[in-house]
Amino acid sequence: MLFRSRSMTYQHSYDRSIADPAAFWAEQADHLAWYRKPAQTLVANPDGTHQWFADGQLNSCYLALDHQIEQGRGEQTALIYDSPVTDTRQTYTFVQLRDEVARLAGLLRELGVKQGDGVIIYMPMVPQAAMAMLACARIGAVHSVVFGGFAANELALRIDDARPALLLTASCGLEFDRVIEYKPLVDKALQLATHQPRQVLVLQRPQARAELREGRDLDWQAAVAAASPVPPVTLAAGDPLYIMYTSGTTGKPKGIVRENGGNAVALRFALRHIYGMQPGDVWWGISDVGWVVGHSLIVYGPLMNGCTTVFYEGKPIRTPDAAAYWRVVEQYRVNGLFCAPTAMRAIRKEDPQGELFKRHDLSSLRQIFLAGEKLDSSTHQWLEAASGKAVHDHWWQTETGWPVTAPCVGLEGCGVRPGSSNRAVPGYHVRVLDDDGHLLGPNEQGAIVIALPLPPGCSQTLWGDHARYLQAYLHSHPGYYHTGDGGYLDEDGFVYIMGRTDDVINVSGHRLSTGEMEDLVARHPAIAECAVVGVRDEIKGQVPLGLVVLKDGVSLSEQQLQAELVASVREQIGALACFNQVRVVKRLPKTRSGKILRAVLRKIADHQPYTPPSTLDDPAVLAEIEGVLASLARAS
Repeated sequence: MLFRSRSMTYQHSYDRSIADPAAFWAEQADHLAWYRKPAQTLVANPDGTHQWFADGQLNSCYLALDHQIEQGRGEQTALIYDSPVTDTRQTYTFVQLRDEVARLAGLLRELGVKQGDGVIIYMPMVPQAAMAMLACARIGAVHSVVFGGFAANELALRIDDARPALLLTASCGLEFDRVIEYKPLVDKALQLATHQPRQVLVLQRPQARAELREGRDLDWQAAVAAASPVPPVTLAAGDPLYIMYTSGTTGKPKGIVRENGGNAVALRFALRHIYGMQPGDVWWGISDVGWVVGHSLIVYGPLMNGCTTVFYEGKPIRTPDAAAYWRVVEQYRVNGLFCAPTAMRAIRKEDPQGELFKRHDLSSLRQIFLAGEKLDSSTHQWLEAASGKAVHDHWWQTETGWPVTAPCVGLEGCGVRPGSSNRAVPGYHVRVLDDDGHLLGPNEQGAIVIALPLPPGCSQTLWGDHARYLQAYLHSHPGYYHTGDGGYLDEDGFVYIMGRTDDVINVSGHRLSTGEMEDLVARHPAIAECAVVGVRDEIKGQVPLGLVVLKDGVSLSEQQLQAELVASVREQIGALACFNQVRVVKRLPKTRSGKILRAVLRKIADHQPYTPPSTLDDPAVLAEIEGVLASLARAS
């Protein structure tokens, strides 16, 4: 049964969180097992940032493992590892996971890692990646997980910024049937980096053995086997738990810092009241530990809430087919699931009629949550119809660490609205501003901002560069956090995210959202996914171009498709959109986490120089896009 607290209706909780955030979050903090409960809930700093629970003491690893064992969950499954790419299934109880983490933490300490030291984790989706994160948290080291397989130069940038005492890696990762050797990438990164970690701990996998450099590299299994376990240390709530690097416009990645106390309070609230999960439930956050979802919804959030977490090394398709997710849901009786819309679009492309859903028993699944990019209404409707489950869009960022807007299914009376990312979560005072910083009314599009203070769990600084944090997030609109996303609120407070503020194009003086056009294009039954970008026009300034990927088995001429899409956009938005160009492509350029690289598409369309980002999943896809846009330019 879905849990809802009778005393916590959505509107009552939201109103209290905005009117008196300190009192509201003090009550939420009371649910945690602190070593020392905070007497001081909220402190405002002169620069606009805030401190939460400054005098509290706790340990995130203790909350995730030891405390759960003390609550009688020692023999409950804590982590399920499912790897279709290696045909491996493995489970760990809370006791087993605690013991593995405690020994690894002991090894880190024996290798000289101290509280406050940085540790880089560069690993695939194997259980040891989660163990590494928790081991760092256990001794107060600050981990930074870098997506496994990231380019060597990008890894080097993060090494130089985080200055880790130790680097943990694996011999390889797996991409469908392709083996990606990590150790050569690590060795090259260390050649490029100025800072050198003292040692490198290497998990050897049978698919590719790594050569170890004598005196620096250690074999993971052998070293851990000889280590002694250690207990969790006491940390201040404001001590950093991890650094999560996100893209920066200067070319230097921004190191988002997450604190222990605020993160723990926020994730308990999120798992219970946003996702409706209770201790003993099975939760599946489909992502990678290299992204913020991997931290909040694969490792810390589920375990701190006494849930079983599914740790999946695979893809939505080709492992072995587009029913891969539904096999996992049935096999482990998953109760709640999170993933990015791009994964569902990939499944839909291969199974447009939803026939593969029927092969599996999904009766355990209560909710499907999607976030990470805009959820188009076509995918939303298809997924609800095919799965028979409630499908919820919601919105958050690496910087916030947990949802900003969502249907709070664990609170009474929140409500949902298709097409919206739903209402603001308690703690987030979401507003919309125009270019001059004036508040806008219902249904007026502008910049989405969050009034300060940000709730617990949100980043309040960048690693080693606080001034850059202030400039990037608080400078544009004093008193508000600048999200970088544009959209509007309707008369009932439901939030509509139309895309990044730079995803607005100017057509003959009209500011139009490419996100709105994308949603209309994606509704066409032949289209699997799409992107709309602005291209230069001598008369109109910019005009939109639709790049579309067709579903498998569709036979439709580009001319007919273009005519139908142009008619749809003209009907819904109007002729002023000047949407007249559609091109079919085999693929769209994406990050490894599945986000379409619209910024790259805009630069190609504007004939601007660009560097293929390290997050690009396949550089070869850009050649086709460049050819399509070049032919378009010649035709015009």
